[in-house]
Amino acid sequence: MRYIIFHKPYGVLSQFTDEGTGHPTLKQYIDVPNVYTAGRLDRDSEGLLLLTDDGSLIKRLTDPKHHVEKTYWVMVEGDLTSEKLGQLESGIQLKDYRTLPATARLISDPNLPPRSKPVTPHGPTAWIEIKLREGKKRQIRHMTAAVGLPTLRLVRVAIGPIHLGKLELGQWRDLTQDEINSFKK
Repeated sequence: MRYIIFHKPYGVLSQFTDEGTGHPTLKQYIDVPNVYTAGRLDRDSEGLLLLTDDGSLIKRLTDPKHHVEKTYWVMVEGDLTSEKLGQLESGIQLKDYRTLPATARLISDPNLPPRSKPVTPHGPTAWIEIKLREGKKRQIRHMTAAVGLPTLRLVRVAIGPIHLGKLELGQWRDLTQDEINSFKK
């Protein structure tokens, strides 16, 4: 079995084929056969992707009933208040579902590599750490928009016990045996 983490750059698709879009894909970064992403990040998001050939682990990480926590650092635009953080934590009613409770807290500006397309805010910004135990399509972006804080930059920094750490942008590495064991607990 193979277990890899990758620091996905902004603008890269979380798949190995571009399906005619012309966008960069994982193929430009990872030359390992027969591994697949355990969850996705949209093209505009950055950070930790886990790839493996272990189908049971992929199912466990992506099936909402297992509630594996994922941690994101989110740059938002607008006036961040404790009320808005509370709304994010208690769950947000989106079009067709209510998000599960999450944790959300204000963090200082993280030390991240510059994004290939710089963020250009039009007002005040803040960074929030959000921890989710579900992962619907563009969920964080929808949640922050619903409380009046549009997402400007989104970086996943952890999946369960596995952290991005000092892995450089665009680089990947195999998980250690201890990291693999921590997922299988």
